[in-house]
Amino acid sequence: MKDTARHTWSKRTRAVHSGTRRSQYGELSEAMFLTQGFVYPSAEAAEERFIESGPDEFIYARYGNPTVAMFEDRIAALEGAEAAFATASGMAAVNGALVSMLRAGDHVVSSRALFGSCHYILDEVLTRYGVEVKFVDGTDLDAWRAAVRADTKAVFFESLSNPTLEVIDIPAVAEIAHAVGATVICDNVFATPVFSDAIAQGVDVVVYSATKHIDGQGRCLGGVILGTEAFIRKTVEPYLKHTGGAMSPFNAWVMLKALETMDLRVRAQAASAVAVAEALDGAAGVARVIFPGLPSHPQQALAARLLEQPGTVIALEIEGGQAGAFRFLNALEIVKISNNLGDAKSIATHPATTTHQRLTDEQRDAAGITRGLVRLSIGLEDPGDLIADLKGALAAL
Repeated sequence: MKDTARHTWSKRTRAVHSGTRRSQYGELSEAMFLTQGFVYPSAEAAEERFIESGPDEFIYARYGNPTVAMFEDRIAALEGAEAAFATASGMAAVNGALVSMLRAGDHVVSSRALFGSCHYILDEVLTRYGVEVKFVDGTDLDAWRAAVRADTKAVFFESLSNPTLEVIDIPAVAEIAHAVGATVICDNVFATPVFSDAIAQGVDVVVYSATKHIDGQGRCLGGVILGTEAFIRKTVEPYLKHTGGAMSPFNAWVMLKALETMDLRVRAQAASAVAVAEALDGAAGVARVIFPGLPSHPQQALAARLLEQPGTVIALEIEGGQAGAFRFLNALEIVKISNNLGDAKSIATHPATTTHQRLTDEQRDAAGITRGLVRLSIGLEDPGDLIADLKGALAAL
């Protein structure tokens, strides 16, 4: 079924059916295997399984679980990857993808416009253990060319940056990286598995926070790393199964059920995001609307070439700096102030004081994160209601 799903079914069908394992009872909905361990028929069987487990043989929940394996197989089929490893959170996925493959003395090049925790792993964790990290303007191909060296081990970027929505030219950056044998690692959260074909465009390893659009309903944490069978099984899996970053069976079951509706949810959110962005473009109180679907975005053409839709997230530059942004946020009624995204509920975030507060002023300035910047994650509410709520909050300025 896995190969059929990957090669003949559409993404929408793969998100419903791929990777299903059924017990002897023939259940329609995927079973939740809430167990931390497994029983062996004999001591000899236990020994054999620890030497090498088969595809449907399990040892311990930290190593693997039937429900988790279903989620891994399904998201791998959806993404067009050979294999996947599900993690406890999105940041466990970012950390696992990077740390599992890097050693002291290795060289990494990363775009500078990143989620605050991603920046922490690259700037604090990796460098603490002797990895050299160079940050570049991810939209500048000449900057990538100048930074990549013959000994560069990996390049890392967010395909759509959080929160300023810079668009990375994935095929071009991948070509630059592959010319020196570097592994291309992409955090693809904003682009979503629905709208992006990052692996087909040259990415070697894709990471997602499944907490975002995959669950999309604010219920639980999760992450996933996708890549080749060799990278997942020989590099990622040994690191994560021994360091304990695996996804729980319950969370994997939630993610499995969420994948069934993800295509419908994300398409509805993206359509609303276009309507909201167009309605707020030029509105009083808004100095700038940042959205890859608008003609005013400097990379609109690139976004249209790489993505089926420009996504579900909008950034607003509110007049009046932080004070203006706070007045705007506090006047919202439908849109909630929080720090998540990709949720069924629309969410507004002030990155400079929350998700990116640990960055220095210089780092925030380089990434374009001003005190007036507000990130909007568009949910499943009626777009007319959202526009009225947002314009009403702007009137408070």
